[in-house]
Amino acid sequence: MSQTDRIIRIRKFLDERRSVSRRMLLETLEVSPATLKRDIAFLRNVMNIPIAWAPELGGYRLDPRLTSGAQYELPGLWFSDKEIHALLTMQHLLANLDPGGLLAPHVQPLVARLNKLLGATDHPADEIRRRVLIVGIGKRSLKLAHFENIGSALLRRKRLAIRYYARGRDAETAREISPQRLVHYRENWYLDAWCHLRGALRNFAVDSIRQVELLDTVAKDIPNQTLDTVLGPGYGIFAGNELRWARLRFSAERARWVATEHWHPQQRGAFEADGSYVLEVPYADHRELMMDVLKHGTHCEVLGPEGLRRVVAAEVAGMAKIYDEGKS
Repeated sequence: MSQTDRIIRIRKFLDERRSVSRRMLLETLEVSPATLKRDIAFLRNVMNIPIAWAPELGGYRLDPRLTSGAQYELPGLWFSDKEIHALLTMQHLLANLDPGGLLAPHVQPLVARLNKLLGATDHPADEIRRRVLIVGIGKRSLKLAHFENIGSALLRRKRLAIRYYARGRDAETAREISPQRLVHYRENWYLDAWCHLRGALRNFAVDSIRQVELLDTVAKDIPNQTLDTVLGPGYGIFAGNELRWARLRFSAERARWVATEHWHPQQRGAFEADGSYVLEVPYADHRELMMDVLKHGTHCEVLGPEGLRRVVAAEVAGMAKIYDEGKS
């Protein structure tokens, strides 16, 4: 009988009986006292099952002081070493998406248990963290307390009173908002919310929230379809009222990369005879799209609409002027 089978049977005996004698376990499992001792220790220390020796009953039992009203186990949830490796890898990925250590305090107890479970295998957990490297560029720091208040408001459906710093206008305003959903986008967190000051849906960068207070007022609920219609259809994180379609032509060289990239769920793309690639994406605000166009330099040309072509051209002309003035 494998250790996993023995652990399951011991756990079942403890659930079904007031107490389980050592002799009964030794005979039923057909193991030595030393092996039984190791199995009991595994259940206590690794699986966090509160097994206590009850002298008055002459056997093992679940400690009622630790089991009443608390869930100390996910029933029937057992992991193979490959599954544990997968969970730890996911945790490592999550940690790299969590620049402020927002989730780590809550996930760490589970990670510690997974590390113990994995200790008996040939691949230590640290090997995952050493072999999987995630490099994030552009992460902005934010406050744990703010993130926790936002998360609490989201789940409890309460409003928030915030002081928000708008970088574009270099101005700070006090607002009352009804949070709708958190969005992790390009290494940073954003909050979609109904702004009661503006009377409209807005998108807030969480790192720009300088003060937050959880209110007892019930939040205004906005249907997901409305959120997607107002905040979701265009390119990037910026919203807008009028949706346009950008047509971008990439050189044959850059097409090798861009043709496999995901820019927008509704994007359209096709190769031309010379190997160049024309990508079409919807947008409501040109600012973020223009940044992604400019990073490709001369390898990307805006074919339309004309308004987008003009603003990109003006930006390029302004850049050229800076460098021309630098020469003189």
